[in-house]
Amino acid sequence: MDFITSIAILPLLFGCVGIFSLFKLLQYMRMKAYIRNAVVIITGATSGLGRECARVFFAAGAKLVLCGRNREALEELTRELAASRVTEVQTHKPYIVTFDLADPGAIVAATSEILQCFGYVDVLINNAGISYRGAIIDTSTDVDKRVMETNYFGPVALTKALLPSMIKRRHGHIVAISSIQGKISIPFRSAYSASKHATQAFFDCLRAEMEQYEIEVTVISPGYIHTNLSLNAITADGSKYGVMDKTTAQGRRPMDVARDVLAVVGKKKKDVILADLLPSLAIYLRTLAPGLFFSLMASRARKEQKSKNS
Repeated sequence: MDFITSIAILPLLFGCVGIFSLFKLLQYMRMKAYIRNAVVIITGATSGLGRECARVFFAAGAKLVLCGRNREALEELTRELAASRVTEVQTHKPYIVTFDLADPGAIVAATSEILQCFGYVDVLINNAGISYRGAIIDTSTDVDKRVMETNYFGPVALTKALLPSMIKRRHGHIVAISSIQGKISIPFRSAYSASKHATQAFFDCLRAEMEQYEIEVTVISPGYIHTNLSLNAITADGSKYGVMDKTTAQGRRPMDVARDVLAVVGKKKKDVILADLLPSLAIYLRTLAPGLFFSLMASRARKEQKSKNS
């Protein structure tokens, strides 16, 4: 009887595997179709995650508008993309728009230039950002404002400037590259974490308000990525940090995270955490056992302070 039952179950199992495989294939094809020929704006495309996002979205057939402060770096990237051999899909020559997200006036002019490239925007990836290291008691509010201008007010201003064109077409996708520190806060990262918490809150509100216009909003919260983010971070007095943190050095490869970003956008997911197990668990710990989480963070603060003083 057991043998007969097992024989009967096998076709059912194979059928389930086949259906699941077909579902994943259709999902993959739909994701590719969503990105192919879509006009995708990427801020902070000069280096790190933004540069790798440019590579994977270009290879997927997107029409790119690459944004950043360093025109030479953006031109080098466009030459690199043009020289790459992508045979699966038709590729498109990227456009370049240079501006500083911390400059509100520059964002207005940049928006007009962005819209002139293809006439519309399908996907905006708010990726540009700056990090911070320092003690709250030593940090001037000017430094707090500087981080907020780049990480929060800049992306918000650019998003608001491009939204009317998306609403008019009843089509668009806004992506915010936040951070695991937009979910939890760790010591000596106050300005950065505050900017990412604000980012999370704003785009959560935006998602609800844009549903009536059929505009997608995605917040992606990566963990540590092996980029120059910590090297370029600013400190309490506004100077450059210039140190590759151990956690950053051991972070995920930017290309791997960029591929995940492509998949998340293609699947139109709303809120995604791209972090290892421990940071992900910390989010739940903060909610379910806040007292324990606060004790752990206080202990971490003491250890870091002791390390700095030694």
